[in-house]
Amino acid sequence: MTGGLLTLLLATAAFIGAHLVLSSRPIRDLIIARIGERPFLGLYSILVAVPFVYMIVGYRAAPYVPLWVAPIAVKHITLSVMILVSVLVIAAISPNNPAVAGAPPPKLENGPKGIFRITRHPFMWGVALWAITHLMANGDSASLILFSGLAFLAVGGTLHIDSRKRRLLGSAWDTYLRQSSHLPFLAIAQGRTRLIWSEIGWRPVVLGFVLYLVLLILHEPVIGVAPLSLVSGIFG
Repeated sequence: MTGGLLTLLLATAAFIGAHLVLSSRPIRDLIIARIGERPFLGLYSILVAVPFVYMIVGYRAAPYVPLWVAPIAVKHITLSVMILVSVLVIAAISPNNPAVAGAPPPKLENGPKGIFRITRHPFMWGVALWAITHLMANGDSASLILFSGLAFLAVGGTLHIDSRKRRLLGSAWDTYLRQSSHLPFLAIAQGRTRLIWSEIGWRPVVLGFVLYLVLLILHEPVIGVAPLSLVSGIFG
């Protein structure tokens, strides 16, 4: 492994490790007991932001070592799925989100609302889909390190959130679990809830498309890859 890939691996491990350590019950409870929950959330944000920046810089500097060549159709799928990812991320910013740390939970006895009828973890699923589709489309060593790490963190994070919320909220969370699902659309398919489009509304969709366009524009200056050139190829 070259020095650049090793640096990226260490940065990705530090990013994942910061989340795992700070989210662990003994350490989280100890720090909150000493400084309070809101200062802890601020400290948490800082301590995960530093390795995140380090990880992005490491990814850009890592050498390109191809592992497989993705068909052009896979890259088109990635571009399309990113629209869904953007909508999921925007829709997750809601007072009905029961997974937000430090915020008072919604009335869980009323069941999931809006996007949370589809999955109770729309933000995490957005990150997971982003990571998985980018891994498939890139097919190089640096992407394997970065995106597999992020996918692992996103999926693992949902399980940790469920466990922590059950501990904090008890039977109310168990009731909410029975009316919602981790896997998108599963609770709807099983009849435990139903999809109500009006609860989601147009705002997350419109803002999701805006976010998608911003990501397309900023992708080349920030990451060094121009997905807009692929968009141009789609339309001739």
